[in-house]
Amino acid sequence: MAYLKRQNIGKFWPVARKGTKYLSVSTHNKKDSIPLVVVMREVLGIVRTKKELKKILNEKQIKINNKEIREANYPICLFDILSFSDKNYQAMLSDKKKMIFKEVSGKDAEIKVFKVLGKKLLEKGKVQVNLMNGKNILLKDDVRVGDSVVYNFKDKKVEKIIKMEKGNQGFVVKGKHAGHKGEIDNIIERGGKSLAKIVVDEGKKEGESKVGKINVWIKNIVVME
Repeated sequence: MAYLKRQNIGKFWPVARKGTKYLSVSTHNKKDSIPLVVVMREVLGIVRTKKELKKILNEKQIKINNKEIREANYPICLFDILSFSDKNYQAMLSDKKKMIFKEVSGKDAEIKVFKVLGKKLLEKGKVQVNLMNGKNILLKDDVRVGDSVVYNFKDKKVEKIIKMEKGNQGFVVKGKHAGHKGEIDNIIERGGKSLAKIVVDEGKKEGESKVGKINVWIKNIVVME
């Protein structure tokens, strides 16, 4: 299915519910992404039509995570870096649970944080690490499910491993607290699952700061720097 009714789009899409009846869907990772054409047209306002986007794509002007993109419906997932015309935009999640695109530069435009979802032992002692968004890598370093990998897609190497542990920053990507970030204060076991207590700034009004703690299942957190 190449199109989706606007009223059925993901809740994290930052587009109006009213407008053209149908919107494009991504070629893959459909549930967790927004297609490039929607981001470029509806969100960033860089193009007006899909035809304009295709012209830019044919001229090899667009990259996602340093990869040249030729498909108008290519998926943009959380933490991806969209590059166009000497500008780089990182896909983030706001505290309103909407995907936003923050302009970044320098080192921040070369890396992406991936959560470790699984591990598999291969031949000759090699370990395949399964990451979010369907990416797999071979890794010798000690890494556990739930940790994060900072991957430099320009140099094509892992720069750092961030442990899912007390003191590190936890970014909530799913659930009622999605979009919140704070220091992990504690990790506890409850009902056979791991739960993290995160210290967050809950300020509701401009200029106010109200620090509080939220409880989030580890599966809904990406640990970051």
